[in-house]
Amino acid sequence: MQDVTAEKLFWDLAAELQGEDGRVVEGTIMGSACLRVGKEFLALVDYKGSGLVVKLPKQRVAELVEEGHGKPFGPGGKIFKEWLSVPALDRKRWHGLLREGVEFVS
Repeated sequence: MQDVTAEKLFWDLAAELQGEDGRVVEGTIMGSACLRVGKEFLALVDYKGSGLVVKLPKQRVAELVEEGHGKPFGPGGKIFKEWLSVPALDRKRWHGLLREGVEFVS
């Protein structure tokens, strides 16, 4: 994924999701742009180098971390058990995780 930044990949995928699913909207979290489904937070991008940060069931987050597909997300040292950080740019993985996140927070 040459010359693609985390921000560009995230917002390209966000546009696809918004086009497919009227529930996904842009919002703000921690002073940065994010995606929401209604009032629920869904995802944000590259918060302090974190890549994709997406909300999923805590068991799924633990599973993905254990498999090496992501890292726990913990801004300020506090780990959020329902949030996964995926620093590696991977369009297919990010898209799948965003879809999982939409279903989880809906």
